Amino acid sequence: MKRLIVGITGASGVIYGVRTLELLRDQAEIETHLVVSPSGLRTLEEEMGIGLPRLRELAGATHSYKDIGATLSSGSFRTCGMLVAPCSIRALSGIANCYDADLITRAADVCLKERRRVVLMLRETPLHAGHIELMAQATRNGAIIMPPVPAFYAQPQTLDDMVTQTVSRALDLFDIDIGLAKRWNGGNMAAANAN
Repeated sequence: MKRLIVGITGASGVIYGVRTLELLRDQAEIETHLVVSPSGLRTLEEEMGIGLPRLRELAGATHSYKDIGATLSSGSFRTCGMLVAPCSIRALSGIANCYDADLITRAADVCLKERRRVVLMLRETPLHAGHIELMAQATRNGAIIMPPVPAFYAQPQTLDDMVTQTVSRALDLFDIDIGLAKRWNGGNMAAANAN
């Protein structure tokens, strides 16, 4: 059984975190642990029209954003890492600077100190030098910065196609293959993905 922490912050793009939970819900070998910031809840309601009760149905376990004493705050609680999708600049700043004021930043910091994967789907554009410095610092700490950039080689037909491809590639970074990522084969994607 693998455990994956999923953090959802207030940046635009909560669909990435929701889709992660949806795709992993029926994966018996993956246990998801969800943490949502208050801003993430607001964005969830504004962008998708759903609330925390719906997210709780998708997650294996849900933890309070303010509970820095939760199981996720200890390295003895074994996970394969943490995906923050989407990742706000505020969360990035906390993670880059080891400022563990909430469970999202604390859980990420624990994963980093334990040398576990932390993938940050940073959702901000354009960027100024301060944002770039924060990304560089988080990377030096061991995080992986993965902005949710569409892979057009996969020939997406819908927004759902783009979101699913991006989430599938993020899960690849945890060695979780749900069988939905379209893989580049150097040429004809339609033929490669039909097999």
